[in-house]
Amino acid sequence: MANTYTKAAFTILMSHADAMLLRVAEQACGILDTGGEDEDLARQYDALDPAFRAVFPPEGASKFGTFLAIFPDPGFPCLDCAIDIRSNDANDAQVTFSGEQFGVEQVANLLLAACKSALPCGFAWVSDCDRVRPGEFAGGCVVVTGDGVRFHSTQTILERALHRIEAGADSGVDGVVLAVRDPSSGDIGFWNDATQSLGLLCHASVYHPSRAASWENVPFEEFDWMALPQNLAA
Repeated sequence: MANTYTKAAFTILMSHADAMLLRVAEQACGILDTGGEDEDLARQYDALDPAFRAVFPPEGASKFGTFLAIFPDPGFPCLDCAIDIRSNDANDAQVTFSGEQFGVEQVANLLLAACKSALPCGFAWVSDCDRVRPGEFAGGCVVVTGDGVRFHSTQTILERALHRIEAGADSGVDGVVLAVRDPSSGDIGFWNDATQSLGLLCHASVYHPSRAASWENVPFEEFDWMALPQNLAA
């Protein structure tokens, strides 16, 4: 028999108000852990801090529906981590998350929903085992921005790196950009979907090669699809 662990420990700066929301989230988990009837849960939800109820508005008979949505399994609403909050200065709180069976997904979703002052932020995690055997060791990281949560695993990173090597630098594995040369100046501009204009490479929209191949009515007579350099996409 072997024991596996998902471990993480990291510190993030955020506003004191957001840090206090984390404490209320822990309180909410404690309420849900009692397994009370919906009527009792709804009454306790109404007694929680108004800031929590603003972030997680009432939904369902228990009113905890939007809060339960941050958990991969709403039937087990546990953050699976310890949260330590310390004052950093008058404006920030220093919040440390740690655990040996860390709730990667729910913590990331909680940061997105309740800790806007901390964004953008991220953290790394590791999965290990007390027996040394293949397939038991991995890890990853999570990036949380105002646009959402992105999960990255070491296995995916490894597979992508190998695919880049096998496919070749010109394959567009990491995407392609639409490039147009100005006939008068010779400068190259790169298409940005959001602004519907040409600009710098750093602002270019990146497309999957299949999307580029099927794009009809490109708004330029002369253009080229350029593979994104691998070192930029890593």
